[in-house]
Amino acid sequence: MRHSCAVDQREWDELKAAAVDVMGRAYAPYSKFPVGAAARVDDGRVVVGCNVENAAYGVVLCAECGVVSQLHATGGGRLTHFVCVNGDNDVIMPCGRCRQLLFEHGGRDLQLWTVSGIKSMSEVLPDAFGPDDLTTFGGTP
Repeated sequence: MRHSCAVDQREWDELKAAAVDVMGRAYAPYSKFPVGAAARVDDGRVVVGCNVENAAYGVVLCAECGVVSQLHATGGGRLTHFVCVNGDNDVIMPCGRCRQLLFEHGGRDLQLWTVSGIKSMSEVLPDAFGPDDLTTFGGTP
C-alpha cells in the first residue's frame, strides 16, 4: 500500500490483517471487547494499536491511541489509511473521540475502512475542529 488514496482491496485486507493480529494482544478483561487498529503512514510504514483497559474504567487507552503513539514513536508522519476491528474480526467504527484523534494525525483526506465502506475522514467527521482552527485566535498549532 502506498500513500496514494487509490489502493486495492488486497492492500486493505493486509491492513485489516495487521489490525486483527494486534487485536489478539488487547488487554480487555473488563469489557471483554478487544479492539485492534492499523494504519498506513505516508512513508509506507504500518502502525498498529490495541485497546488497553484499566480497573479505573475511564482510564482506557483505545486502539486508535496506540496507533497514534506508535506513529510518533517510530518517526512521525501522517496517517493515510486506517481500519479497526473487534474481537470477531469485524470492521468497526472509531468513536467520536478517536475520530478527532485520527483527524489530527491524518487530516481530511485520511481514508478509513468503515462499517459502510471506505470513506474519507471529512465524511466521517464533517466540519472537524483541528489545528488550523487554533490560528484564528492567535494560537499556534
